[in-house]
Amino acid sequence: MARATARHILVSTEQQCQDLKQQILDGADFAALAREHSQCPSGRQGGDLGSFGRGQMVPEFDKVVFSAPLNEVQGPVKTQFGYHLLEVTSRED
Repeated sequence: MARATARHILVSTEQQCQDLKQQILDGADFAALAREHSQCPSGRQGGDLGSFGRGQMVPEFDKVVFSAPLNEVQGPVKTQFGYHLLEVTSRED
């Protein structure tokens, strides 16, 4: 079964998501921004979601996690929870 590890930052607006993505592209630390801005409890761990299988996350999230290149920030990804920046850190098919 396919498994992945990923981290994310969850915010309420697309604009904030875009701003944080730009900060990361400009060299800011993903984990530090997650701890400061993410509305998800995982923010305390730098956005780390651990390891999970296909279908364990909402469909919009799953689609990105199981198709995006590794170690590249993806997003904004809109879900029922808000807007996410995602980074897939490993994946096994």
